[in-house]
Amino acid sequence: MNNTDKNKSFTLWPYAIVVAMVLFMGYIAMFVYKAMRQDVDLVSKDYYEQELKYQDQIEKVKRTQALGDVMLDYNEDDNTILLQMPATYKGKSLAGSITLFRPSDDQLDQQLPLQLGRDQSQLLEVQDLESGVWKVRVHFTADNEEFYTEKTIQIK
Repeated sequence: MNNTDKNKSFTLWPYAIVVAMVLFMGYIAMFVYKAMRQDVDLVSKDYYEQELKYQDQIEKVKRTQALGDVMLDYNEDDNTILLQMPATYKGKSLAGSITLFRPSDDQLDQQLPLQLGRDQSQLLEVQDLESGVWKVRVHFTADNEEFYTEKTIQIK
């Protein structure tokens, strides 16, 4: 009789191991579910088309730097970005656009026309933009040549 009492003793270890395994599998399943629902965007919608045109982009940047790079200065106190063209562009008719590009969310991107004043500058008010990293991209043409410059800013 004493021998059968030892066989009937109750232990929690098998149940604890099974519960731990079930909880671990549930955690992994939840992690996989959340990972599959995560929205993964490319940097831009037409990434592959832009990649094919990259050599043209390099040439635009070199032309811009050769004539003097465009100054983009973010003023944190006024929440403004000052775009200043170098003196080498004075007297040329410039046309183009300014793109405020948010790498983390393409829904926040904005495109503005290039409207320079007499002093070859333009002031952009950015108080409506969310804080974070932004890329200011300036595309413009002068004398049938295309130019491009880009600067990354941190809006606080």
